[in-house]
Amino acid sequence: MSLDPARDPLDVDALLDDRSTRIVVCCGSGGVGKTTTAAALGLRAAERGRSVVVLTIDPARRLAQSMGIDSLDNVPRRVEGIKGEGELCAMMLDMKRTFDEIVEAHADRERAKAILTNPFYQSLSAGFAGTQEYMAMEKLGQLRARDEWDLIVVDTPPSRSALDFLDAPKRLGSFLDGKLIRLLMAPAKVGGRAGMKFLNVGMSMMTGALGKLLGGQLLRDVQTFVAAMDTMFGGFRKRADATYRLLQAPGTAFLVVASPERDALREAAYFVERLAADAMPLAGLVLNRVHGSGAAELSAERALAAAENLEERRIVDQEGGKIGVRSSFEAPSSGAPATQAPDSPGTPGGSPSTGTPSEGTEPAPVPEPDTSIAPPAEPPADSSVERLTAGLLRLHAERMRLIARERHTRDRFTALHPEVAVAEVAALPGDVHDLAGLRAIGDQLAAATGDPAR
Repeated sequence: MSLDPARDPLDVDALLDDRSTRIVVCCGSGGVGKTTTAAALGLRAAERGRSVVVLTIDPARRLAQSMGIDSLDNVPRRVEGIKGEGELCAMMLDMKRTFDEIVEAHADRERAKAILTNPFYQSLSAGFAGTQEYMAMEKLGQLRARDEWDLIVVDTPPSRSALDFLDAPKRLGSFLDGKLIRLLMAPAKVGGRAGMKFLNVGMSMMTGALGKLLGGQLLRDVQTFVAAMDTMFGGFRKRADATYRLLQAPGTAFLVVASPERDALREAAYFVERLAADAMPLAGLVLNRVHGSGAAELSAERALAAAENLEERRIVDQEGGKIGVRSSFEAPSSGAPATQAPDSPGTPGGSPSTGTPSEGTEPAPVPEPDTSIAPPAEPPADSSVERLTAGLLRLHAERMRLIARERHTRDRFTALHPEVAVAEVAALPGDVHDLAGLRAIGDQLAAATGDPAR
């Protein structure tokens, strides 16, 4: 399986070596290998001399395992065993802790304490829709502002849709800085019965959007939360806009990660179109888990025909199946005259009724009837080899059909988006669980041959 030679493959090393590239965002649908790709890119960049931090939002903690770290948290941890002059750190987003850091950084001690202990805030920071994606962007902004690393590699959240990653910062920023929150702030500013009237209107609108997060305490908790967060709402909107502009900046590169399956590439196509619509820089597509074959010149049809030929020979071409079975009527092989059956009529030289020899002649010896049956002949020694060969040929035919399906699916994507550079990574027999495995993935990404069969 090879890429169109007229299309330039994705040059991963050029991307990583370019010092103007400060952020690489790996995005795509769930289960396509974003975490492994992000870790492999970070490792390769570090071993080529860059100072790198990899931010993952994957709750499976595979990144920590592959980098030999017991656990990841909201603090960057140095990865040991890097070959070269660079440095690699890794961290995993702690959504709630990131939200807490925002509150602590933008509120005085008493107000921060009131917010952090508020039940509505605790529910919002732990699991409100879009909070994880928003906090991922907040953490990216924090890392970029520190200027401690010259490359940040981001593994995006495992959202239901890859587009959630781009939508969430604006969505949550709009919620915290929108008309609904301002309406809920009205009671504190108006007071009296008018205030309660405004509050009741606000709550009737709010229940449809948030549901019953905290039961009967929701009203009081939300009012307390809004009053405490009043001075911070504008900051959420401002930071959301700043992070969005950061994603659009020339120093950011998006890599869309997909597997060669219809649904994954359809999602990748949506993401490519969305990035273009939002003027965000797309570096290319990483096509993960591409299958290949070391005998690609043997087609599926030829492999099946060869397997059927071997299997038919085992059924039809049996030799020696009747060896050793001889009738008593059969003439001896030594050339002696054939014997008669006991109930056959007489022949010249014998009595017609009794079959006794004539006078003056010697009776011919009558051999014992050979009624023995030889044991069945052993199957040919190579029959088990033929069975094994036929099975392997059928497996090869299935692999070639899978390769053809993947090629067709990939070609549909590239026909729709010929401008997108592509790098293919061959499917591995097992999971990546150490630096050596990540290094091998990085080598494949850099090679970008698009032909794992070679």
